[in-house]
Amino acid sequence: MTERPGSKPSQMPQSKTAPQGEAEKSAQNLPFAEFISLMALLMSLAALCTDAILPAFSVIGTELGHAAPQDLQKIITLFFAGLAVGQLIYGPFSDQLGRKKAIFVGLVIFMIGNLLSWISTSFEMLLVGRFLQGLGVAGPRVVMIALIRDLYAGRAMARIMSFVMGLFIFVPALAPTMGQSVMFLAGWRSVFFVFILLSAIGGLWLAFRQRETLPPDRRIPVTPSTLWSGTVDSFTIPSCFGYMVAAGFVAGPFMLYLSTAQDLFQTTYGLGAAFPFAFAGLAMSVGLASFLNSRLVMRYGMRFLARAALYGMVCMASLALVFSFTSGFVPPLWLLYVFFCPLFFCIGVLFGNLNTLAMEEVGHIAGLASALVGSVSTLIAMAIATFMGYVYDGTILALAGSFIACGLITLIIVFFTERWRAARSAALALGN
Repeated sequence: MTERPGSKPSQMPQSKTAPQGEAEKSAQNLPFAEFISLMALLMSLAALCTDAILPAFSVIGTELGHAAPQDLQKIITLFFAGLAVGQLIYGPFSDQLGRKKAIFVGLVIFMIGNLLSWISTSFEMLLVGRFLQGLGVAGPRVVMIALIRDLYAGRAMARIMSFVMGLFIFVPALAPTMGQSVMFLAGWRSVFFVFILLSAIGGLWLAFRQRETLPPDRRIPVTPSTLWSGTVDSFTIPSCFGYMVAAGFVAGPFMLYLSTAQDLFQTTYGLGAAFPFAFAGLAMSVGLASFLNSRLVMRYGMRFLARAALYGMVCMASLALVFSFTSGFVPPLWLLYVFFCPLFFCIGVLFGNLNTLAMEEVGHIAGLASALVGSVSTLIAMAIATFMGYVYDGTILALAGSFIACGLITLIIVFFTERWRAARSAALALGN
């Protein structure tokens, strides 16, 4: 049944959500605010690792001999490549071993990758370290979603994810400022030491305060048959597959923005050391949207908000191109903010809702499904960002154009996903 504004939250089957019983008892010992903060810290390591290094791009390029924007973008894309691969590993194993063990393994690999980047003597060695960082941080990034799905479903999960994503965005919004400060005090390599320190804090916090949410009687052995059946479920359940792909097309332009923001603000607009503040301004729009979404989703529902945000994203990006046409697609900075702040607000609404919609009907295989959703959407986003990165010319043409194209494609994907979902529900009802 399609969700309508004002409708009551749908109730998921007990066998799939397990919001009661052992999992809830063990996890809900944590106060609500502490639970949200811990989830946000561990999930934000990925965004923090992306954003805090941005102010050091020019210094890294000069020191390691790769100053071209297309080369420096690899510092971001290789990290996301590791993230995409890693999610396929941790998700299934968290279904078998439990959520906490999978997260701990990821944090150890993440620390090794940061150590390698810290001591790197060549650009290639730095990229290997960045790949390992992505491979490691995929653990907390994907398993945290499965952990939350162990406890919540539907709009309740969307509400929790909105709080988490709000903190998830606000922390990295300050990351460039933090990275620039650390770089000025102790050099760009010391940024990686900060990542090691934060991951250690998160790991210890998880170890001593958060209990396991997946009890032994609900664990699924990792075998070829279980992997195959879980993968088939993930790719044949309409909401999971459709919103998995939709999330990738929404994340693609945003990933392009992350990889070009330093050049856009520091080179095109000449902001220099003020870059972190310009970056934080747009990031705050995403964070604000995530917090407001936690209230809006309980009233209007995820599907309605996702469609409205997609229309808004396409509209704002189109207006940005129209009003910057006469200035060679380099609008005054104030005008860029006029259009991009509401655009990024729409992105904030989409992030939490699309991922929650993808996980709504796959609670019985939350680890594997979360891995596939995260990995497939990241690979799609990385392909879009990489391709459009070569088109990027220092203006907003490639950036706004990608938001328009991907927004329209996502609207089509959502339309057919909902039709497929309705047809499948009708067929299952007739079968019963």
